[in-house]
Amino acid sequence: MVKIIEDLWQVGGEGLTAPGDAAVYLVRFGHQAALIDAGCGPGHRQLVDNVSACLPPGTDITCLLLTHCHFDHTGGAAAIRDHYGCRITAHAKDAVYLESGDSDVTAASWYGARIPPLKIDYHITSDREAIQIGSSEMIAYHCPGHSPGSLVYTAGLAGQTVLFGQDIHGPLHPSLLSVRSHYRDSLTFLLSLKADILCEGHFGVYKGRENVQNFIRQYLY
Repeated sequence: MVKIIEDLWQVGGEGLTAPGDAAVYLVRFGHQAALIDAGCGPGHRQLVDNVSACLPPGTDITCLLLTHCHFDHTGGAAAIRDHYGCRITAHAKDAVYLESGDSDVTAASWYGARIPPLKIDYHITSDREAIQIGSSEMIAYHCPGHSPGSLVYTAGLAGQTVLFGQDIHGPLHPSLLSVRSHYRDSLTFLLSLKADILCEGHFGVYKGRENVQNFIRQYLY
């Protein structure tokens, strides 16, 4: 695992869990914590070990927050819920493809896999929603384009705004139901958040507002 700042770690992804996994982040608020995304699934045991190495005893993982439906972010979701007893959250516009087990829209077929139907415990339907975790909250924003129900999450940690913006880089593809105009609008919105730290799905962690803005802008133009 990699500590990013106090109470924030990367616990999954290439080099940390299984090949093909997108990044998995862990954020703690007192005695409760949340995971952002789940990887493909085969690295579950290592993911659990990484989480255990970060959290003090008595900390409960209450939420698995999915950023979008793609397999490298969601294939391990059921195993995480089974292990921690946490609630899986996703946007309703992507949840439909997870719950129906659509291996094309979820890109499972890109990995030579099939995704079984995955029940989503909580469907986000609004453009902005607060998610309570312990005594604090994270904010979910609907940012479509890469997928119909792509979400980003923000959290305030150590006086900084942290943006969990998985797959800011895309890709856009017809089989993923990507829409370029929505994607560009979403990138413009992300710039307005003025995040101090970006936790991306495949390109790592960017610190400093200017570095975050520059990373986002390169996909806008």
